[in-house]
Amino acid sequence: MTEDTQVVQSLKTLKEALTKVIRGRDDTIDLVLCAMIANGHVLIEDYPGSGKTTLAKTLGNSIDCSETDDSQSHILSFRRIQFTPDLLPTDVLGVNVFEPKSASFRFQHGPIFAHVLLADEINRTGPKVQAAFLECMAERQVTIDNVTYPLDDLFFVIGTQNPLDLAGTYPLPLVQLDRFLLKVPMTYVDSDTELEILRDEKAISTGVEEAKPVVKREDILAARAQAQEVTIKDSIVETIVAIVQASRTSPLLQFGASTRSAIMLKRTIAAWALLQGRNYATEDDLKHLAPYVLKHRLRFHPGAGDPDEAFQELIRPHIEQLIGSSYRPDAA
Repeated sequence: MTEDTQVVQSLKTLKEALTKVIRGRDDTIDLVLCAMIANGHVLIEDYPGSGKTTLAKTLGNSIDCSETDDSQSHILSFRRIQFTPDLLPTDVLGVNVFEPKSASFRFQHGPIFAHVLLADEINRTGPKVQAAFLECMAERQVTIDNVTYPLDDLFFVIGTQNPLDLAGTYPLPLVQLDRFLLKVPMTYVDSDTELEILRDEKAISTGVEEAKPVVKREDILAARAQAQEVTIKDSIVETIVAIVQASRTSPLLQFGASTRSAIMLKRTIAAWALLQGRNYATEDDLKHLAPYVLKHRLRFHPGAGDPDEAFQELIRPHIEQLIGSSYRPDAA
């Protein structure tokens, strides 16, 4: 079995483990795994009780991180932080504790030190905590009293926010939203899936608590490295640039996408292709992923109408030109 095949098989095994517990959410599972493979983070806009904790906890418990050395014993496979308005940065990052016996300070690691972190209702906490969280997501490190503590290379954040309840919330600034590779809306499951969940409620609950590792931490890191080898042809890259450029001049937008957005979109397309078992990207990959990567990074004018429709209007001519060119005999 080649390294490529081993990576794809590991991802398939991980997805199967998640779908046994999280029912009717295959699309969300794919996007969450895609964000993790692309070395980014994901923001889920969900309804209460939609299964976000179940997904995050099962994902964390499905990855074997036991081979890390003793210096990382403080890093757990999964942790959940419930964000509230009175939360302080030290409640998330950790704090220096004075020990009288040694007359010195010892750093007490906060819940941020995890391989998979559920940042629940992240828009309920104040700007200070949001700002402190930026360094963790962007640099994978924590700085306390001018001392920097590294997070694990696998560090992966699943953030959530409630689209319905706006009372007592602090809308995430664009600089914070930009740290999330994907923003994924979750909708209610259909009646058949809901009936299946009710019938298998006990088995699902047991599956979450008894979830065993099915892949190793090294498998995920290997998938990230392999995603960088996925072939993305020039026409797709050129279309990414065309979309980003168009967003900066569109009358529908107050301001457009950054160069970082283009890089993240390219990286996401590569990770998605690998997750599908391919070593090359397609035009459909770009069409499918562009809304999840770009839309939350744009600010539409109030008169632009529905943001979903406005975004599709923005990218449609570029996607159609790309797909049309792929069918020309002389297309690359």
